[in-house]
Amino acid sequence: MTIQQLPDTLINQIAAGEVVERPASVVKELVENALDAGARRVDIDLEEGGIRLIRIRDDGDGIAPDELPLAVSRHATSKIASLDDLEAVSTLGFRGEALPSIASVSRFVLSSRREVDAHGASLQVDGGNVGAVAPKSHPRGTTVEVRDLFYNVPARRKFLRAERTELGHVEEWLRSLALARPDVELRVSHNGRPSRRYKGDRQLEFSDTSAGERLGETLGEEFAKHALRIDHTGAGLRLHGWIAQPVYSRASADQQYLYVNGRSIRDRSVAHAVKQAYADVLFHGRQPAYVLFLEVDPTRVDVNVHPAKHEVRFRDARLVHDFVYRTLQGALAQTRAGAGVAVSTGASHPAGADTGLDGSLPPWAMRAPQPDLSLRVDEARSAYAQLYSTPATALSQAQGGPEPMLPPVEDERIPPLGYAVAQLHGIYVLAETGDGLIVVDMHAAHERIGYEKLKSAHDGAGLRTQPLLVPQAVAVSEREADVAERESATLADLGFEISRTGPQSLLLRSVPALLAHGDTEALLRDVLADLREHGENTSAGADRILAARDELLSTMACHGAVRANRRLTIPEMNALLREMEATERSGQCNHGRPTWARFSLPEIDRWFLRGR
Repeated sequence: MTIQQLPDTLINQIAAGEVVERPASVVKELVENALDAGARRVDIDLEEGGIRLIRIRDDGDGIAPDELPLAVSRHATSKIASLDDLEAVSTLGFRGEALPSIASVSRFVLSSRREVDAHGASLQVDGGNVGAVAPKSHPRGTTVEVRDLFYNVPARRKFLRAERTELGHVEEWLRSLALARPDVELRVSHNGRPSRRYKGDRQLEFSDTSAGERLGETLGEEFAKHALRIDHTGAGLRLHGWIAQPVYSRASADQQYLYVNGRSIRDRSVAHAVKQAYADVLFHGRQPAYVLFLEVDPTRVDVNVHPAKHEVRFRDARLVHDFVYRTLQGALAQTRAGAGVAVSTGASHPAGADTGLDGSLPPWAMRAPQPDLSLRVDEARSAYAQLYSTPATALSQAQGGPEPMLPPVEDERIPPLGYAVAQLHGIYVLAETGDGLIVVDMHAAHERIGYEKLKSAHDGAGLRTQPLLVPQAVAVSEREADVAERESATLADLGFEISRTGPQSLLLRSVPALLAHGDTEALLRDVLADLREHGENTSAGADRILAARDELLSTMACHGAVRANRRLTIPEMNALLREMEATERSGQCNHGRPTWARFSLPEIDRWFLRGR
């Protein structure tokens, strides 16, 4: 066949295949254009899930009448004019392909008016055939009407799903937008009926305060209740937003929202960093929930890598990965048992706060040496006696009176997990707080305490290697051997001393000491696979080693933890509570299960219908 120039209509329809996947794609492109035009209110009217009609109305700057034909021309845009603009894109749209692509596969009407114009103007496009500009009465802003999507491309139309499904995709994208732009009012109607409204605060530009008000209405009150506030700056990056506490997890990744410079994107490197940060605290198979905003110099991120702008490319991908990981890991480390429970000076006067984000211990935390994994408390008994005693208690003991189970609370602050009062079925510790009851799974809690101690001890000693008595030959693929040779220094840092002995063979001379008795050959293959897949973007390989190490330490901690049906004394129970309050991640056991639960006094009153 001879080479020939494609007609404009076909060019536009090919481009539409990249930009327009379904009605939600159209809504995304048109609403982003409205936001780039300065809109503070956007109305989205849909019929049949957007298949029959999508109408987007905004109160933005508007378009000049003589520029309407340009707006539906390919590669015509007001957002970039030079290569420098492209390298530092700050708008949501910039390609100049959305409107012509949408107009080529629909019955399309574009109407607009600027503040300086006496009247508006309108332009019709039918399947890519552009009509003439005509005067039209119109308020300030722009209206885009898209009817009968894919009417002229039946092969594309048959891939659309049911009305409810397509509407769901639109609503999900709008939910994502609402989280990022709390300053914009969004009104949605479907088949002539109002279906959703996100109220915008026109006095506010983007801020975490205003965005926080939308957490409940977009992701539900449970997410808002369990959300941890994140805001960290460093290395020219800023990460802020919310992550859900581990006890609030999902079966799927349906509540994971990431924004880079305000643009909603998907990124494997950042997703891996989040998953790695949650690795120690999330139940197996569960997904974390988060709304995260990453701010980076626009010149350090390329947004021009995906037709629909769903992905970006970072200039310093490893730096971004490590920054996200360390920020979230630090925040999750503060999920100590008792976090969020007010410290109280008495049953009816809650006050105080929990551990600070800088890792400092609150006033009630024990700074004396803590009991070890076997919960021997003899050495710490005097310190705990001072903690629990008051002048009234000391006087009672001096007079030979019985020692009370709990001290008076008039002059003493009650820590978040309170004071132990009993043990239930040899499994749970019951503790009284200033405003309710705490129930602790003693094995799960002690397991986490032991695990964190073992990790700290191992991290402090560093990664030791153990030479093999007889070097082990390992058969690998040529690609794996290439990776091992290229990443030999990285492997040495991880405890593997390896030399290449042939195109498809390696000789293993030393392994990480802690894992020497496991299946080191299988571990090495997994590490090589990680280095091959993520070597340029993450601390791959090290993740695999740490995961294997942590699994072993977790098993050791589990065996060292107190077992069910072991009777603990009141001082031992209180020792456990104090260690939980001071131990990172103690809100969950090593497998992600919660270690404690709180029941407020009003909640308990409701059990017995008190006050009704």
